[in-house]
Amino acid sequence: MAKDKNKRTHSVHVTLASSNHTDIKRSDNDFYATPPSATRKLLELEIFSKNVWEPCCGMGHIARELERKGYDVKKTDIVDYGYDGCLSGEQYDFLKLMNKFDGDIITNPPYGLATEFAEHAMNIITDGHKVAMFLKIQFLETQKRYELFRKYPPKTVYVSVKRYGCRPDGDFSQGETVSAVCYCWFVWEKGFKGDPVIKWFNYEDECKPLNTLW
Repeated sequence: MAKDKNKRTHSVHVTLASSNHTDIKRSDNDFYATPPSATRKLLELEIFSKNVWEPCCGMGHIARELERKGYDVKKTDIVDYGYDGCLSGEQYDFLKLMNKFDGDIITNPPYGLATEFAEHAMNIITDGHKVAMFLKIQFLETQKRYELFRKYPPKTVYVSVKRYGCRPDGDFSQGETVSAVCYCWFVWEKGFKGDPVIKWFNYEDECKPLNTLW
């Protein structure tokens, strides 16, 4: 029996969630809430400056964890998702905000604009500060992003051993879920030159720690 090539290709795209090749309706404005534990893990891995900007604040899933750790968080988003203290509206479109920011930026940007978000964040922070973005591992691919990496190489890419599940409804009240997507924390530091370091996190305690690939 002949195989249905189109059906097989479609199923691969859906499973990997690597593109928009899916029948599942994309969330408005590409909003997918970050599992709170992912931010808590990041804060165990990296030290950030006191002032942090979350430019895709959404429902506050990242900002809330930052504030719990004592960070002063600037919260903005182009859309009002109802999180208290988040400044929203067209005037808070991150890609149009040009003033320098003397602090770090931590966010989960809309994936379709992630390259633009990363480059803009690096352009507006001052030397020595960091940008951390929660992105699919596929962000390492494509020529367009290679140009970004040539200009601004990440300092560290933290690959989650366990699979996270981001939620378009932002509801983690019943616990966090898993998905077929491999997520990473990409961390840049303004002024860094060199090759990125790949590290793994979120493994079981009994697993042998995986530290540095190169």
